[in-house]
Amino acid sequence: MSDEFEFADKGNKIIYQTEAKGFNPGLIVLLVVGGLLLTFLVGNYVLYLYAQKTLPPRKKKPISKKKMKKERLKQGVSAPGE
Repeated sequence: MSDEFEFADKGNKIIYQTEAKGFNPGLIVLLVVGGLLLTFLVGNYVLYLYAQKTLPPRKKKPISKKKMKKERLKQGVSAPGE
């Protein structure tokens, strides 16, 4: 099975018609979308690493005095002022 087809017209001339040899448009779209997705993921990872190095650690939420008292009683340490 070759890419050439023969056609004979009225004048017995043989016309050779070959398929256009180019890139498959579906493949081009797939490569572009895949490249954009890969760029997005790599960029997010780089930003994540940069943020881990430069941003200060997150502050913990302040614990209420009631919870502190409860935790100290669980540990067996008396709360100050009692």
